[in-house]
Amino acid sequence: MQLAPGLHRLGNDIIAVHLVVTDEGITVIDTGLPGHHADLRRELAAIGRPMSDIRGVVLTHGDSDHRGFAERLRRELGVPVLVGAGDADRTRGAKPPATPKDAMRIGPTLGFFAYAARKRGFRVPPVREVLPVDDGDVLDLPGAPRVIGMPGHSPGSIAILVPAVRAVFVGDELTTRSVLTGVSGPQPAPFTDDQATSSASLDRLLGLDVDWVVPGHGAPWHGDADSLVTAYRQAEATRR
Repeated sequence: MQLAPGLHRLGNDIIAVHLVVTDEGITVIDTGLPGHHADLRRELAAIGRPMSDIRGVVLTHGDSDHRGFAERLRRELGVPVLVGAGDADRTRGAKPPATPKDAMRIGPTLGFFAYAARKRGFRVPPVREVLPVDDGDVLDLPGAPRVIGMPGHSPGSIAILVPAVRAVFVGDELTTRSVLTGVSGPQPAPFTDDQATSSASLDRLLGLDVDWVVPGHGAPWHGDADSLVTAYRQAEATRR
């Protein structure tokens, strides 16, 4: 699905994958679960672009529902997989720490795990070779993505600013729909390592000149980053 010229989305509000499509090639932002690879092939066929146009993968963090088919692309196409330095080990398969228990409702939680099962989410291969990136790096990939360090959800979580499509991809630093409760609106994402640090990291989005703020779970936010952070803070204050 095309969100805007050059900005494509695979999957749904439960788990999403995004593509930055340019004349020079394609950058994949997060790779969902292994079963999303078929969605990728269908999307590329629909827009008339071959798989060989993919130049690289950038992961917002190393959790299994974001690295899904990254190893397959690395192995089959020889493209680099880039991730925040603090999440390199997690992307290679290191077990993340236990996180505090999150609120949940039976229906949305079962829906999340059922969808994950359909997309082969219970056996996600580690990425054998990753390239660590750091805050401020501008990547030599289509769209010239810029890395914004956003620790909190995980130690190496990053946001990825792509001015070419006027979007910033924030991974799980926030969500606009909780996969565990079904509640919509900007809010903390479940399974976060350090929620206080995650919340503080959102200030790094303020002032960005974008039309889209794109989480890994939930609907993309079509608007400026400041309005999203304001909505998040208002919801945060209500929860206290």
